[in-house]
Order: sequence, then C-alpha cells, then structure tokens
Amino acid sequence: MNTPLLQLSGLTKAYPGVIANKNVSFDIERGEVHALLGENGAGKSTLVKTIYGLVEPDSGTMLLEGQPFIPGEPRAARAAGIAMVFQHFSLFDAMNVAENIALGMENPPPQREIAAQVRAMSDQYGLPLDPDRIVGELSAGERQRVEIIRCLLQDPKLLIMDEPTSVLTPQEVAILFETLRKLSAEGTAILYISHKLEEIRTLCDKATVLRMGEVVGTCDPRATSAREMAELMVGSTLHVPEKPERPAGDVVLTLHGLSAAAPHRFGTALKEINLEVREGEILGIGGVAGNGQDELVAALSGEMRVRAAMLHYKNRDIGRLSPNRRRKIGVLTAPEERIGHAAAPDMSLTENTVLTAATRQELTSRGFVHWAKARAFAEGVIGGFDVRTPGPDNAARSLSGGNLQKFVIGREVMQNPDVLVVNQPTWGVDAAAAAAIRQALLDLAAKGAAVIVISQDLDELMEIADRFAALNEGRLSAPRPAKGLTVEEIGLMLGGAHDMEVAHVAE
Repeated sequence: MNTPLLQLSGLTKAYPGVIANKNVSFDIERGEVHALLGENGAGKSTLVKTIYGLVEPDSGTMLLEGQPFIPGEPRAARAAGIAMVFQHFSLFDAMNVAENIALGMENPPPQREIAAQVRAMSDQYGLPLDPDRIVGELSAGERQRVEIIRCLLQDPKLLIMDEPTSVLTPQEVAILFETLRKLSAEGTAILYISHKLEEIRTLCDKATVLRMGEVVGTCDPRATSAREMAELMVGSTLHVPEKPERPAGDVVLTLHGLSAAAPHRFGTALKEINLEVREGEILGIGGVAGNGQDELVAALSGEMRVRAAMLHYKNRDIGRLSPNRRRKIGVLTAPEERIGHAAAPDMSLTENTVLTAATRQELTSRGFVHWAKARAFAEGVIGGFDVRTPGPDNAARSLSGGNLQKFVIGREVMQNPDVLVVNQPTWGVDAAAAAAIRQALLDLAAKGAAVIVISQDLDELMEIADRFAALNEGRLSAPRPAKGLTVEEIGLMLGGAHDMEVAHVAE
C-alpha cells in the first residue's frame, strides 16, 4: 500500500507548433487532494485528458496502483477507477437528474434503482439532490452535484475536478469542500485544478505547478502564500491591480423598470430592474448562475429587444436598437460563453475581430472587409493582452480557454467603449491573466467609461467595483457602495433579501 495510486513519468505530448506537455512526472497518493496549477496554456488540460483517456501521449508512462495504465478512451479510464468532472457540464436540460446519470452508465439499471442510488449518495456525502428534478430547472451548483454523483456512483479511485467552483456561491463551495474532504478521508484521491489559489490553500495537501508544459515545482499549499504560488506559475512577479480613487461623472446608462419575458423554458424573466450607471464607475453585479445574468446581458447588448423607455444611453432610448447600432454609439458587451457566443470557434482571430469591431473600428467599407486593418487590430489585441497564440490567423478554438478569454475581453476594451458590459470576465483565467483583465477594466473606467461587471467571483467584484448589486430570480437589488460590505450582507443580497433586511445586518 506504499505504492502511489498514480505515477506519471516523462509524459510528453506535442501538437503542431506547440509542446503541450514536456517530460511531466509526479505521483498522486491515495486519499490525497493534489492541486494541478499553471497559467492558461501551461498544459493542464492536456495532462488530465491524457489521464482520462482522451489524449494519447507521444512518450512517457503511467502506472495505476503499480500496474501499467494506458487508457485508450474514457470508458477504459472509468473502468480502471478514474472519474472526471469537467468545467463545462455535459447534461441535457429537458431530462431529469436520474435520466442524465443513466446516460453515463454502461449498463444502467432501472430508473427506480438509479433514483434510489442518487438519494443514498446525496445523503451519504451531503449533496442535496432530487433525482426527479428536471436538469434545466437546477442551479449551477445543483448541476455540478449531478456530475459529481454520476462520478461517485462509479466508486472512483481518483476523481479529477476541473475548475469546480467557478460557478458556485460561497455556500455551495463549502458544501463541495466538505464532500471532497470526506472522499479523501475514505481513500479517494482527488486531482484538483483551479485558478482560485486561496481555495487551493484551504483544501489541497500538495500542489504540482506546470509552466509552458513542464513541471517547475511542487509545494505544500498550506505553507505557501497565494502570491508565491502565482509567481511560481508565471515565473515572474505578480502584478496587483491598482484601483484609483475617482469621482463618478454623469449618468450614461439608465434602466427604467426593465422587464422581459424568459427567452426560453429554462430562462429567467427580468423583473422591474432600475439602475443608473455613471461615467468612470465600475458597477459589480453578483448572483448565482441562472438568476438572469445572460438575459440582462442580452437586453443590454441588443440581442434581446426591450420595450420603449426601459433603456436609455445618454438620454436616448436604445431599447429597440440592434447590437451593431449600439456598438456604433459606444455600448459594447462581452458575454460569458466565449466559444460559440463571444467567438466563432472555426474562424481565425482576425475574422473574430471583424465580428464585433467592424462597425466601431471601421474594418469594412461598402460591404468589403479591410483585412490588413482587421489583422492589425487583432495583432494589437494579441500583444496588448498577452494572448498566447502563434498569430492572428489561428482559429479561436486553437487557444486555451483563458487565452481566448483574454482575446475576447481585449477586443472590446481596445475599442474604447463609453459603456462596457462584461459577464464573467475572468472565468477560467489564471491569476496573472485575471489581474491583467481587472487592471484593464479599471483603466477603462479611469478614462471615463461606465463599466458593468457581472460575475460570480465575489472577491473579484469587491476588488474592482465601486458599487455592488445582486441579481436574484431576475430582480436586481438596489446598488450599494462596495467598500465596507460584509460577507453576511452580500449573502443576504444574493439570496434576494430586501434592503431593509440587509440594512439590519449592517447595524
């Protein structure tokens, strides 16, 4: 039993123009919570896909319980005791929990038996979940529980988790950590990928750090500061965003009782949202996923039209304007879903630049694209936001998630908008890149832009926002100064408490 559960030795994987993993070697012990750290593009995803049977290494070996381990596909990895909860959930909204779990089984038992197993597993690990609930009606945290329970029903020896807390509230994170600690105590090893370094320090026993595909160090997270781990990841001193003191200017964007029906069965209706955003301020909007964030962004971008008199930009009614007409006058947005919404995956970065910057950057004339101008703008975004890619001709899907996020945010910021609305700006982005994105938003506000940041990362909002509001079931709380807000007050606001209740806690 002294043999490590999983031993990786000399794993190497190269793709055209890039070495994703180079001679990666480390061990994972039974019952260990082992963090895998690295900036975007460091090779983490390739490595865990190798362990899970999605990628075949060019060289190197793996031993599972001392025996050669060569999974040719995920099915083989699962059979050997490897389970994985991906960052992007693979669930069908129109099916219930038990039906979704059955889809991941080789030979599923009857639905009644699956439902009973789900209830038993929920009770055992403190993951409240009703097997008869329709998945489309679940919160992001509840959806993650479906994925976790689906994995736990396999009785795994190793559970891989990729950015598991990116869409969870603090309360849901606490529930998840209790579950992971219980699994660890029972002997299940956990390979944990996250850019939230304070979570790593709280949860993990050991951390292996990748940089440019290679292992550059290991550490004990509990004895290492978040800053030290971040600097080990990037190989340089970490820049901390500076928030300048600045007075807010005139009102730029006004929402008057903004209401809109849910765009589909599993969407959220917007209900009587009133808001003013001023020049030079950053308004932070928090909320649990699925409470109307996407719908609010769609209403502000023009993808979802709203009735007259509900949305004004500098006293002009823009509720019926198209996205391009809003962009032309200076109202820009960056949605949460970077692949398929913010960027077309099979188009080059230059082509993706044209999709949103054509009007404001004058990249077209009489129906023709000025490709040299578009390419130059794309190169400016790549250089200005340190997007790791061979060049602007590369397809969007070829970038790591974090690098594509930097490109998407940079593409909008570098158009110098008067109003910028961003949803989850640093989702899945490493510490250094997150700091750079936050600084870019602060700099944009310092130039006089009104910035709305919608995020589930409360630390992020408290770091950069001047005022904070919470979105709950399509309703927005009255914004409050971010400085001095307590965790208890924020928790009440996220839960939909009335302002009187929040004020009572403040007293």
